[in-house]
Amino acid sequence: MSQNDPVLYASQGPVAEITLNRPGKLNAITADMVPLLHDAMDQAEADPKVRAIVLRGAGRSFSAGFDLGELDASPSREEMCKVLAEDFAVIMRFWNAPKPTLSLVQGYALGGGFELAMACDVTLAADTAIFGEPEPKFGSGIVALLLPWLTGPKQAKEMLLFGNDRVPAHRAYEMGLINRVLPEAELGQAGQDMAMQAALLDATALRLTKTAINQTYRHMGFDPAMAQALDLDLEIETSQSAESQAFKTILARDGVKAALAWRAAKFAAAPVADANS
Repeated sequence: MSQNDPVLYASQGPVAEITLNRPGKLNAITADMVPLLHDAMDQAEADPKVRAIVLRGAGRSFSAGFDLGELDASPSREEMCKVLAEDFAVIMRFWNAPKPTLSLVQGYALGGGFELAMACDVTLAADTAIFGEPEPKFGSGIVALLLPWLTGPKQAKEMLLFGNDRVPAHRAYEMGLINRVLPEAELGQAGQDMAMQAALLDATALRLTKTAINQTYRHMGFDPAMAQALDLDLEIETSQSAESQAFKTILARDGVKAALAWRAAKFAAAPVADANS
């Protein structure tokens, strides 16, 4: 494995560390990174010495989400269904992993990056971290709709229906989306310390306890609700309204700023800033 690979894997004692490694692109997740993340999770789950898994991002941000540069302006339904299923599966690997998962967030955790962080059992964040789901801004849906399961409907709807897609770490903590907020310089050590705490627990008891917690959500309707949300995301992504088609065409041709400016001009409003700008 090269240090230039977009996904890095390392283990130190009982802790495996998976790193999103596209710092120049705010660790935006490409299609090529999805199987690499699966490979890293396969390795961590299969290694009997590994008892906790840490997910982090290189550089100044955790992840700005799935890479908009790969967006097809007019995908077929079959193509989009395949992409969404693959994206959903890699996010949920961290939710369903038999070993505890811990995400460490600095900078931006947006869109699919936000969902990856939320899918982990515990999330620690730097006090400068920003969370959000900007997909509706781009005419897209939410791949893994974990948000309403982790916070209340009022907060989830504010984020998704009213464009509150830049939530600071302390507010995310108040909403129940993260476990701790601390200075960025302390984030890595705090993550290692917490992962080691999990590693010192009985592995069988820990695995079965996590299963019991996740089964509680399943009995509450978690699995069918997540599947239905993914189906509705497919409808969003393959919609053919004039506005969505025009926006996606401009986005693919001219980039994020131009597409947001085009929509803002329809309502004589200033374009909303984006993390990728």
